[in-house]
Amino acid sequence: MNNPQINPAPADAYHIRRATLLDMRAVYRLEQAIFPLDAYPQFDLFLLFVIPGIVNIKAVAPDGSFAGFASGTRPFFHDRGWIITFGITPEHQRKGLGTRLLAVCEERIGKPDIRLTVRAGNIPAITLYDKAGYRVISRKPGYYRNGETGLIMEKRRAP
Repeated sequence: MNNPQINPAPADAYHIRRATLLDMRAVYRLEQAIFPLDAYPQFDLFLLFVIPGIVNIKAVAPDGSFAGFASGTRPFFHDRGWIITFGITPEHQRKGLGTRLLAVCEERIGKPDIRLTVRAGNIPAITLYDKAGYRVISRKPGYYRNGETGLIMEKRRAP
């Protein structure tokens, strides 16, 4: 399992920064790599960067490479935010970076309740969200393009 090309840096060695429109190509490649059936089209990703009230953050590896992305809403008139998309590039997974990026995204969303949708079969993501305090609150059969069920998960944070 030791692959010298995989960066062995721990999660705290990564930098979390605001993502901008200049990161859209990297975000699109990430979406294609980790969500091959459900990747957002480029136009939808563009909207994430130009619509007010959306939090976009990226993880940058110690070598300066793009390592992950999270986007979420923080509506002005609601107490609930949503994680729109979230992912870590395959070569940077399993290092605790997902936990760190998720926590920063939640903090920047700044709402007492945060929801997200995840494929019922995405056990690694469900495990991450469960450890972060998310609980399944509903199921959406046929939510994804291939008919797979989507799980709506929610985290209640201290106000």
